[in-house]
Amino acid sequence: MKIAAAAYPLDWFDDWSAYEAKIARWVQEAAEEGADLLVFPEYGAMELATLDGAAVAGDLERSLHAVSRRIPDVDALHLRLAAEFNVHILGASAPVFDGGIRPVNRATLYAPNGHKGVQDKQIMTMFERDPWDVTGGDALKVFDTELGKIGILICYDSEFPLLGRALADVDLLLVPSCTEALAGYWRVRIGAMARALENQCVSVMSSNVGPADWSEAVDQNTGMGGIFGPPDTGFPATGVLAEGVLNKPGWTYADVDLKAIAEVRRNGVVRNRTHWDERSEPGKTVTICPLR
Repeated sequence: MKIAAAAYPLDWFDDWSAYEAKIARWVQEAAEEGADLLVFPEYGAMELATLDGAAVAGDLERSLHAVSRRIPDVDALHLRLAAEFNVHILGASAPVFDGGIRPVNRATLYAPNGHKGVQDKQIMTMFERDPWDVTGGDALKVFDTELGKIGILICYDSEFPLLGRALADVDLLLVPSCTEALAGYWRVRIGAMARALENQCVSVMSSNVGPADWSEAVDQNTGMGGIFGPPDTGFPATGVLAEGVLNKPGWTYADVDLKAIAEVRRNGVVRNRTHWDERSEPGKTVTICPLR
């Protein structure tokens, strides 16, 4: 299969048709390059707040509600495009009020057969906790698709090994991200690459790029697309299948073979995924050894 990871600029829209045209253009471009799976970034959906005007887009609380109200239309658009172009799409994540007092940060995976599934972020960043008050959502899921088993760790979640380990059965681990500074980009990238090493799978990182001065939440964005595997048998020595250019909008593509993932898990130089369980719950067996 071919995978496309987005470096996605956030835009201002005066009407829904402008947003619809943008997403359609991005999906069509990737599909025409032969992509089977398209990965948009974390909080890319915040650009929908501009549809309610500058006062709403620039207000942390009102922008949450404005974006959440648009999700049914966003779902319908992505499902239509997934079917039209016969692709799987991980849509840009969005704040969603789903029965709780506070919103979750939710990414939705759309299949060309009309099915969709959602994954909520598990662990909130400092900004999401305060002042934004976005909260963790439902548990992790494994999506069984025509492209293989897919898991999603939204941005900060990728930095926690045990969340990755919970998805040890996936072939593809999608990491949509939203990072303000270069250090943040590298924290998430290191997490995405580490999870690919531990699970001997392919991880796919997408990013927002450029300024969005109309928003307090996503005003500055640094990143690029990247697709990573274990630096082992059948994969590049660096583990980097493909990477974009920092802060340059567009798609980054890589060809991925599920057989290569199965092979490295069976016959790799190292067997991280299998050997993980040889020492169960090491945190409970650590002892203090005084040397002073």
